[in-house]
Amino acid sequence: MNLGMIGLGKMGGNMAERLVRGGHRVVGLDRHAATAAEGERDGVEIVTTLADMASALPSPRVVWLMVPAGDIVDEVIAEISPHLEEGDVIVDGGNSNYKDTVRRAGELAQAGVHLVDVGTSGGVWGLAEGYSMMAGGSDEAIAILTPALLTLAPAEEQGWGHVGPSGAGHFVKMVHNGIEYGLMEAYAEGFALLRAKGDFDLDLAQIAEIWRYGSVVRSWLLDLTAGALAENPTMEGIAPYVPDSGEGRWTVFEAIDLNVEVPVIALSLMRRIDSRDEYDYSDRLLSAMRHQFGGHAIKKAD
Repeated sequence: MNLGMIGLGKMGGNMAERLVRGGHRVVGLDRHAATAAEGERDGVEIVTTLADMASALPSPRVVWLMVPAGDIVDEVIAEISPHLEEGDVIVDGGNSNYKDTVRRAGELAQAGVHLVDVGTSGGVWGLAEGYSMMAGGSDEAIAILTPALLTLAPAEEQGWGHVGPSGAGHFVKMVHNGIEYGLMEAYAEGFALLRAKGDFDLDLAQIAEIWRYGSVVRSWLLDLTAGALAENPTMEGIAPYVPDSGEGRWTVFEAIDLNVEVPVIALSLMRRIDSRDEYDYSDRLLSAMRHQFGGHAIKKAD
């Protein structure tokens, strides 16, 4: 099939390359010249304007966005929409908030343009392994997009699915990322506990390798953890600072709105937030409280 790709960064570029390898024609646009040039080397036809992209694609046009969540999605949709016609499809493959997706789908529907949200997981490994894709949208739009989804997926009947109407794909991906937070935190805490047992002199990389096979805690995330431990068992040179890209927060907010308990996901998010607090005011205040009620000594800051 023919499709346009807007945003040829690390994830978008890899997806475009996999599509080209699968025999699809990809017309790409990226504001960064170096990224566009890399896409061209991978077989992507590069254009410099959205009008050129629209005119290069046959109807129904499929335009796949791989841009960061937020206002930029609205901006790109506003720019490309005048060049689209009834029956065309815009795909948001980023991590947009599902509520924004529902709104955007309603706005585009007034012009007869479909919006499909494809929550995408796979990271830098997706080019070789395939992507896990959770698609939301109408049956008609998904049918148009299916050839591309089959190429991007790990296998024809694995790793992808039409999960519901517009917004459902991003909702499912949001919860996926919340679960990811909890899994990562559990592995991190477990290996920290193993490392703390100094008298056993445990080889963490060896233990990770043992757990990778036959264990009930085996997973692809553990595979990646094993690689990280083999590479740098002491985590030397890595700051204890863990960002979050937003999906974990949205998952916790949604859980509160729906009255669903998600203590593990919520705590894992709090741990990430705590990792960024260089001043750590609350811990300082705890120390001051102990001194106030019990006269306990206060350790002075360096």
